[in-house]
Amino acid sequence: MNSVTLEVASREKSDQRLLRAFAGEPQGAFISFASPELLFKVLSGKRWDLLKLMTGAGPMTIREAARRMHRDVKGVHGDVKALLNAGLLQKTDKGQIVFPYDTVHVDFMLKAA
Repeated sequence: MNSVTLEVASREKSDQRLLRAFAGEPQGAFISFASPELLFKVLSGKRWDLLKLMTGAGPMTIREAARRMHRDVKGVHGDVKALLNAGLLQKTDKGQIVFPYDTVHVDFMLKAA
């Protein structure tokens, strides 16, 4: 199963994972955000719904994603652009969009200030 972890992590934590990976220790797939606020800004409700739709679904056009979500293409296009910029979605050679994972794990901790 191809899984990704979305996490809130400091630059130091991400750098440590990178060093372990260079040392040959498998790390798995991670997409890190600097703060919970940034994670929630990037993964708004409709974008999260798009990510859920695309998890394990394979490549598709933006128009197909919009059809499946019962949304207008323009709105989905804006969400796709934001998710591409954040590194969550990828574009195929044929111009389709894909979320190349079958499962998603979200990991962050909320602490008292």
